[in-house]
Amino acid sequence: MSIFQSQPIVKFLASGFYAGYSPLVPGTAGSLVGVLAYLLLQNLSNAAYITIVILIAISGIYISGKAEDIYQVKDSRHIVIDEIAGMLITFIFLPNKGINFLLAGFVSFRIFDILKPFPIGLIDRRLEGGWGIMLDDVLAGIYANLLVRVLGWGAG
Repeated sequence: MSIFQSQPIVKFLASGFYAGYSPLVPGTAGSLVGVLAYLLLQNLSNAAYITIVILIAISGIYISGKAEDIYQVKDSRHIVIDEIAGMLITFIFLPNKGINFLLAGFVSFRIFDILKPFPIGLIDRRLEGGWGIMLDDVLAGIYANLLVRVLGWGAG
């Protein structure tokens, strides 16, 4: 049996180390785990950081799909591995300028994740399983990265 076939392990990973079980705003709790992950990874080389983000995103497709099967709910609130990946994407190639930078990235990502502007909402509605769960947050992370970059938020 693969490690990713174990229900407890799938739940642990998909829920962002159980952050997705937060009684209030589990997506925000998962996003905070993403910020913490960024803080742990920020000093890696760009290549190492990108490799880890890609591995999380790809494994997240499988893990979130398995978790959806376990929970028997489309994109269950408990699944937050997508928010973690989205937050890590938000900070790709951006210099950490302290708390303002982190707050700008966090808020930008949450806005795009919640409002789901085109085509994020379309992806969320049309894609099934792990692909739909992960890709809308990947795109929200790209949008947030671009917004922080273009507006220079957190630059000071």
